[in-house]
Amino acid sequence: MGFGDLKTPAGLKVLNDFLADKSYIEGYVPSQADAAVFDALSGAPPADLCHALRWYNHIKSYQKEKASLPGVKKPLGQYGPAGVEDTTSGAPPANDEEEDDDIDLFGSDEEEDEETKRIKEERLAAYNAKKSKKPALIAKSSILLDVKPWDDETDMAKLEECVRTVELDGLVWGQSKLVPVGYGIKKLQIACVVEDDKVGTDQLEELITAFEDHVQSVDVAAFNKI
Repeated sequence: MGFGDLKTPAGLKVLNDFLADKSYIEGYVPSQADAAVFDALSGAPPADLCHALRWYNHIKSYQKEKASLPGVKKPLGQYGPAGVEDTTSGAPPANDEEEDDDIDLFGSDEEEDEETKRIKEERLAAYNAKKSKKPALIAKSSILLDVKPWDDETDMAKLEECVRTVELDGLVWGQSKLVPVGYGIKKLQIACVVEDDKVGTDQLEELITAFEDHVQSVDVAAFNKI
């Protein structure tokens, strides 16, 4: 297993294809698997690798809480599609003897003390409790976005494809249409429904404008509570 060399275009292409039908490297929530692969990258994938770029921007938003994500960070060769060997240069070596101590919340101590372990356990318990909690009423909103291209030569089909690759817990994309704005330019008007506690308009705008080769700007055309 692996992605080849994630610091090369070929390795990023393997990652993009792997994420074409997945939101995360493993499972259905961000985990140490995502953190391990994210740390192996030299930077954001190019805009034409829209699945990898969507995943990169999403995991980037978890940087402050990366150490508390669930799971145990494993060698890169234990992630990705079968039949591909990991050859990423500069990847951190696996530590067979202390695999459970891979995550260092403070980034300095080689060995975790009891206080560090207690904090990790409390954070993991809080995360699991939050995930399992089912509120009686989930506040939702219907949002209509105007996504504007750079010019009349922008591939609007590709633009919409990139937008729909944005996947978040609590986000459901709806119908869309192209609306003329003048001089042969059309904007993409696309609807979505979001859970208010999980998805915000600023977050959507940041993720969509990351496709900078296609998207000039994003505006909220309508916002209604459901």
